[in-house]
Amino acid sequence: MTAFQLLFYLLSAASIVGGIGVVWSTNVVHSALFLVLSLSAVAGVFLVLFADFLALVQILIYGGAITILILFAMMLTRVADEAVVSDSPQKPWGVAAAAAFFGITAYAIYNTPWNVGTAAIQRVPFRDLGVSLFTQWAIPFEVASLVLLVGLIGAIIIARPEDRE
Repeated sequence: MTAFQLLFYLLSAASIVGGIGVVWSTNVVHSALFLVLSLSAVAGVFLVLFADFLALVQILIYGGAITILILFAMMLTRVADEAVVSDSPQKPWGVAAAAAFFGITAYAIYNTPWNVGTAAIQRVPFRDLGVSLFTQWAIPFEVASLVLLVGLIGAIIIARPEDRE
């Protein structure tokens, strides 16, 4: 086992632990911190796979901006501490859906003919990625920023105190 493989497995395990922490945590702030752990581990996997740009975008956009947006919206909406529901009548359906998803994914992974060639990795310079991002992908990039802005405005509107006359 090479050092890159070991690092890949460690980062994958950290990502899975972060994902499980997001789902099982009862505190929203702790869930957001687990989300940061999971997204940072995915960025580390991108670095191991020599995808520097994807790692940078993963940290800046997902690890930073999305997590901050979640926490900011939570603070603006003044979420009150309510009793935690420990059991839900929909829990068996969720477990069944998760098991079905896992089974389908495992079946697809097992039956896919993977190309395991050892071709050399061709790196793309940041300059070429930047030119492509701001020419060919400029519209989708701006649409994504507008979606985030609408979410932030929606959180502010929800958090406004009601007018009482």
